[in-house]
Formats: sequence, C-alpha cells, structure tokens
Amino acid sequence: MVTAEHLETHRGALTGHCYRMLGSVAEADDAVQETMVRAWRSLDRFEARASLRTWLYRIATRVCLDALEARSRRERPMALGPAGTVDDTLVPLPAERWIEPIPDAHALPGDADPAALVALRQSIRLAFVAALQHLPPKQRAALLLTEVLGWSVAEVAEGLDTTVAAVNSALQRARATLAARALEPAADALTDAQSTLLDRYVAAFERYDVDALAGLLHEDATLSMPPFPLWLQGPADIAAWLAGRGAGCRGSRLVPTAACGSPAFAQYRAAADGGHRAWALLVLELRGDRIAAWNAFLDVEALFPRFGLPLARNFADDR
Repeated sequence: MVTAEHLETHRGALTGHCYRMLGSVAEADDAVQETMVRAWRSLDRFEARASLRTWLYRIATRVCLDALEARSRRERPMALGPAGTVDDTLVPLPAERWIEPIPDAHALPGDADPAALVALRQSIRLAFVAALQHLPPKQRAALLLTEVLGWSVAEVAEGLDTTVAAVNSALQRARATLAARALEPAADALTDAQSTLLDRYVAAFERYDVDALAGLLHEDATLSMPPFPLWLQGPADIAAWLAGRGAGCRGSRLVPTAACGSPAFAQYRAAADGGHRAWALLVLELRGDRIAAWNAFLDVEALFPRFGLPLARNFADDR
C-alpha cells in the first residue's frame, strides 16, 4: 500500500525535474506540491505496472506543462540584449522574468547512484536550464524524460499522451536547438586547479582586491545581477564595476554553498550598524582554471531561506 510517506521520498527527484522544466525553484516547489496532491487523490488508480517514481514523474510533467501554458519564458540577462557598460541605468525587471538558482540539496535525490548523480548535476546547471527554456514545453519534456531520466521513446509517448513518431520528431528538433546553442560541458568534479581558483576568489573578494579578482576571469567572462537586465563582459569592464558602482561590496564575507551543480557563495555585505547583511547569492561557472560567468542573484529575501541561509550574520561570533 502506497502511503504519504512513500510519496514524500520522491520529492527531491521531482523538484529537480520540475526545476529543469520551469527554471524556477519557487515554481518547482509549487509544481511538486500539486503533483503530491494529484497523486494522493489518484492513488486508487495507480497501477503497479510502472514504478511509483515513474508514475509521479508523469504527473509532475503534466503539472509543469499546465503551468507553462500560462507564462512567458524565463531568461538570463545575457539573453535579453548586448553587454552593457558601467554607466548604464539599473532598472529591475519582475522576478518571474529570470532563471532562478536552486540548491543542489533541493534538486538532487540522495538515493541516486554516482553515475546518475553526475548526469542530474549537469542537468541543473544554469546554462543548460536556460537553454531548455528555449524549447517548446513538450519538446522540453521529451528531452528531459529521455536524456536525463532515461525513459524510452515509448514510455515518453505514453506519459505525454502522444505517439512515438511525435516524440521522435520532438526530440530531433530539441536536440538541434540545443546543439545550435553550443553548450560547453562542465567537469564532473572540481579539479585541484579549480579548487585553488575558488580559494583565491574568496580571498581576493574578502580583501576586495579588484585587480586580483579580474585576474581570475576568462577574457570573455560575464557578470550578471538579476533582477537587473544589465550584464557586463570582460575583465576590464567587470573590474571597473567592482571598483566603482560595486565598491559598496568592500568588506563583504563569503559563505560557501552549492547551487545549480556549481560552486556558489552567499555574499554578506558589511552593514552600517555592524555585522553583515545578505546581499547576493553568487553562482560561478568555471571554464578550465578561470571564471567564465559570475552570476550575482540579488533577491536574497526569497533565495537565502531556500538555501538555509540567514539574512544577517555576525562573523565575529565565528571566531
């Protein structure tokens, strides 16, 4: 007999799937909750021909497809226009316009075998999730069900209430779209050089050594700051931002975390009345031994609680 506890054991895996479909951790949580409600109400119709997890994925996929009918595509700032300058005006856009970061612990099932975990981690990286948003919803679902979850085309056709021929056609178009975006595969684990890079990044940030930070960047590195559409490219422009309009970050402290299968840090900025206040969730995308993308998500009141992070810290207490 399937119980509510049995359903709950699949929440993490379903959250990762819904996040890949929707590009939003908040919407993914809502979709998983709706999946649980629909599953509970339909338990009498559950047939053990399929596993409970497969059945739940089918429900979750339908929930996501329903949700995608009512909203526009989420993006990263780099998709909205050319790189800006340090003098551009900052005008925030609504939260629903942006791809959101997700905690690794929230999206990766604890019972996955190591090989599957590698694939799942790759599938929540920001670049991949952003590319998925450019696929029509059913193409997105077909691609994720086959290439991330390992379903057969016949299983996908049954899950999406369509034909094998339609699924094959959707997969062909989806793969062509992603190939055109030339996504760069990320390493399965940090190399020694990348671990050293991150240590140098934290040390340079906390002493606010702009030249040292610029030296850690790829020549085409990007800095983005959702909810602002402005983004900058190249070490010179990023350094100019840090030394100028970003100089209020001097005195910040960084706390390591993990988001979107990537190294990430909670940035706490020094507060005028003492202590430090949450300022940004920093997600770094690495290429070789340099930083290729520095993503600073500023909606800390929504994001930090999801990562189990406080909105204020007194680092003197850590000594």
